[in-house]
Amino acid sequence: MASKRRRSAAGPARRRRTKRLWWEDLTNEELLDVRLCDLDLSLEGTALENRIERLHEELSRAGLCFRPHVWLSSDWFAPDGVVGFALPFFLAHKRLMRLEHRYMFEVEGGTSAWCMKLLRHETGHALDNAYRLHWKKKWRETFGRFSEPYHGVYAANPGSRRHVQHLGYWYSQSHPAEDFAESFAVWLTPGKRWRTSYKGWPVMKKLEFIDELMQDIGEKRPAVTSRARPDSLRTLKVTLGEYYEEKQSAYADPRPDATDLHLYRVFTDDPAYIRRETAGSFLRRFRTELRNRVAHITSQPKYSVDQVLDALILRCRELGLRVPRATRELRVDATILVTIMTMRFVHGRKPLYRR
Repeated sequence: MASKRRRSAAGPARRRRTKRLWWEDLTNEELLDVRLCDLDLSLEGTALENRIERLHEELSRAGLCFRPHVWLSSDWFAPDGVVGFALPFFLAHKRLMRLEHRYMFEVEGGTSAWCMKLLRHETGHALDNAYRLHWKKKWRETFGRFSEPYHGVYAANPGSRRHVQHLGYWYSQSHPAEDFAESFAVWLTPGKRWRTSYKGWPVMKKLEFIDELMQDIGEKRPAVTSRARPDSLRTLKVTLGEYYEEKQSAYADPRPDATDLHLYRVFTDDPAYIRRETAGSFLRRFRTELRNRVAHITSQPKYSVDQVLDALILRCRELGLRVPRATRELRVDATILVTIMTMRFVHGRKPLYRR
């Protein structure tokens, strides 16, 4: 089958959305009462549409005729047995991206580079479904058994050279299906930098297997053609307020047990420091810096880190802790403290992704 014709980069300019949606002038509080199905969103004229077209161009340059179908939903996910994947609705409108940032402190896929990484990853899942690749013996020998259960948490090895490094928190190590999707995403990234980036790594066997597999697939028609759209946006009756309440609840109260020892290593309740700034005030003052830095270090969502900070601030107040030394030194210690508590939280909570 001939590959789909690729639109020229010098072609006509993309027609932008001119229709103003009825909810755009609502306040944030009023917007939270709007149901997701009533947002009346589409991909046409959005940055997402351009990025999906760019994804198609990458697939074409890679010699693949496969094109996943996409739809708007509540999150990024690729259902088993479906040759496409869902995109989070908030990426289809700047106002909703701002709302997402307000409640979650970041927008997953909000930048072009981040979005393309996720699109390539989800395409890996969709392509696996389309050609039933995980049914192949060599796929199982290379990545493991697709039927392995997804565990709530996984023990990542940051130094592993048997896995690619693509999405955050060494996601390729979480499950064989994610290992394949992450490896495919690295393989698909323009420039074929994987040949030099992973030279000498054991993971090269996975990437070379994918390279051979994709050459074999090429122009072949998929074995599966289901274009189902589970949880499409138009079927979601929850309001934005309910959506964020549920989303935040997935990052359960991280108040850890036995944190006092760590807190006393950074702050003090010695009466000699009674006139010093309280530890809670200090953490609030540097909250944004700590949240951003620890999220970067741990590759965890900023909302998770913020929940850890909430718990630490509360416990500092309960213990009556104060700042015992110079701010510069204490900022380093506080970063270490929040990092430790965040990782403890990570290994004690539910999974955050539905890939």
